[in-house]
Amino acid sequence: MSTTADLVTLLKTELKTCGVTYAALATRLGMAESSVKRMFSKSGDMPLSRIDEICRVLNLDFAELARRVADTQPLLMELTLAQEKAVVADRKLLIVAICVISQLPAEEILATYRFSEAELVKALTQLDRLGIIDLRPGNRYRLKVAKGFRWRPHGPVMEFFRKEVLDDYFAGGFDGESEMLMVVHGEIGRGLANSFRERLARIGQDFSNQHLADQKLPPDQRRPYTIVIGMRSWLMAALAEMQRREGA
Repeated sequence: MSTTADLVTLLKTELKTCGVTYAALATRLGMAESSVKRMFSKSGDMPLSRIDEICRVLNLDFAELARRVADTQPLLMELTLAQEKAVVADRKLLIVAICVISQLPAEEILATYRFSEAELVKALTQLDRLGIIDLRPGNRYRLKVAKGFRWRPHGPVMEFFRKEVLDDYFAGGFDGESEMLMVVHGEIGRGLANSFRERLARIGQDFSNQHLADQKLPPDQRRPYTIVIGMRSWLMAALAEMQRREGA
């Protein structure tokens, strides 16, 4: 969440950029310069009403200032358990969450899925309250999760996918246009395992970046694909059962 301290820090930057000194600001606000300095100090107290006055001096819209502060906040690498529980508890909210993480505009969500505009606005508002997006006018939003975001490995959302999605996904033949399924088993050095994992993560990110770049294409020139990338230190049961035991 954005704090008053973040707003004050940004105001300091704006004052410097505009060449407005504390003395000049004090004159405009009808305050003593010492009071202005104290207000901007780490131990100072600046009420929102005073922030609004300073914004007027700088010809800066308070809403824009708040958005800029929000843009400086660190992005989420994963959600909290409570956030995921809230998302997965409502099927429509989960669908919209998946859409916004893919950065689909509201217009495309409405055109693609059976949502009324009121239902979509309700879901977007919920995601805003959960801290997943920053909802803006016109149903635009800023995503508050990072590029490397992932659902919690043993969290509610991944549990939903394991129960309701994976069987359906792997039931396909993977023999359609541009489809493939590859299962590779082998033993490699532990140091190289991390290198392979990072390369696989880059493939996933490349796919995400291409998805965003191709949003400008007409819908009839796009086709949905889903990549599932996994890597575990694991041996399938059929092989494990045939392994020789020590001393056997």
